Amino acid sequence: MLLAWHGKHRRDLPWRRRRRRDAYAVLVSEVMLQQTQVARVVSRFEAWMERWPTVEALAAAGSGDVIRAWQGLGYNRRAVNLHRAAQRVAADGWPDDLTELPGVGEYTAAAVRRFAFSEPVLPLDTNVRRVLERTGGSFGPESAEALMDLGREVCLARVPRCGVCPLAAGCPSRGRRYEPLRKQSRFEGSFRQRRGEALRLVAAGRSAGVDAEALASLERDGLVEVQAGLPRLPS
Repeated sequence: MLLAWHGKHRRDLPWRRRRRRDAYAVLVSEVMLQQTQVARVVSRFEAWMERWPTVEALAAAGSGDVIRAWQGLGYNRRAVNLHRAAQRVAADGWPDDLTELPGVGEYTAAAVRRFAFSEPVLPLDTNVRRVLERTGGSFGPESAEALMDLGREVCLARVPRCGVCPLAAGCPSRGRRYEPLRKQSRFEGSFRQRRGEALRLVAAGRSAGVDAEALASLERDGLVEVQAGLPRLPS
């Protein structure tokens, strides 16, 4: 039932069209999607892949160019890790244990293994876990994309759309409503916002008025360099 539903409602996303065992495209999409909405990622993914279509192309890019291209996606450390991962793969190939790559955790590794290498693993992101917990069902790896789409579009976190769910008839959680698990911390006035603004100024070639504490944090993460007291993006 789930796969039949997905055949009609599958989301047409650029990284799904590009798969063709393209581990690099899957990795880029998964890193971009971490804590970022799909709608924001689509155009950025396409632009990224047009600029750096292969892992070798990204590996050869300058760190500063990579960081600039990431601006607006947030959590800029992801860009640095993705660049380092590309350099590792370009030099040594894809490791057997993908979590050896910078910034790649268990979920991202499972997603690359499933969607690029067709391995029989089920990547467990937030949406997939939610569907599994609510339905109590058992689903194989071939259901990975369907579970992701169902969790994102139908089995919503607070008010599930049970009336259009293909699994509703046998779901023990049908009709339930849920309180938010936790309140998301405010972005306005946060240190994350200060870091983002500091990085934007440095990327624009401005050094006056840059938040010193945020700048020091960016330097520790390898997002900026400070030479003779002047900050700049890595070369």
